[in-house]
Amino acid sequence: MFSKDALSYDPLPLPDRAGYSDAEMLEKAAEFLAHMRRRHTVRDFTDQPVPREVIETCIRAAGTAPSGANHQPWFFAAISNPELKAQIREEAEEEEKKFYAGGAGDEWIKALEPIGTNADKPHLTTAPWLIVVFAQRWGAFEDGSRYKNYYVPESVNIATGVLLTALHTAGLCTLTHTPNPMKFLNDALGRPASEKPTMIIALGHPAKDATVPSVAKLKKPLEEISAFLE
Repeated sequence: MFSKDALSYDPLPLPDRAGYSDAEMLEKAAEFLAHMRRRHTVRDFTDQPVPREVIETCIRAAGTAPSGANHQPWFFAAISNPELKAQIREEAEEEEKKFYAGGAGDEWIKALEPIGTNADKPHLTTAPWLIVVFAQRWGAFEDGSRYKNYYVPESVNIATGVLLTALHTAGLCTLTHTPNPMKFLNDALGRPASEKPTMIIALGHPAKDATVPSVAKLKKPLEEISAFLE
């Protein structure tokens, strides 16, 4: 993306500028809120195919996210290969069995009860696509020398949020999955040691009998998640 010897500052005029009135801003904000309230995490998918072009476009949207020093320290491995999905499911379930057998601790297991999860992860093979998100801890110039990436967790988390929003906007449902540890994903997907897997996103169309935990519809009110200091 950039070379070791080409790091100069080159400002450009703002390419895109919105000129909404206050009323238009409020309308658009309300429309987006209503749109996001229709986003749901599901665990029951169909195997209905999703075109690769849809996934590519959503990943491109994720790639527009801001990042520390614009290093864009993310990598998205999109998987539809059935054998590879089966391998990921097998290895993820091995870690999940340890988690639910006591590795997580009683408090964490208790907190998960209203969500209804367990060590079985059929969505990893049923969903037509998995996207594994990797955080790139460092990069390399053309000559092979390393450079440091900055604010990596923050940058990757923002990009992942954009990706989930893009997938929802495309009409798809998602499930974020974080087996611990996730080092097996580097080996399964041939990713280098400089990259740390942060989550697996299963995505596709929801099954006709898909459900969501009732607790998932309970969202904290504005006064509990914000403060306005005017």
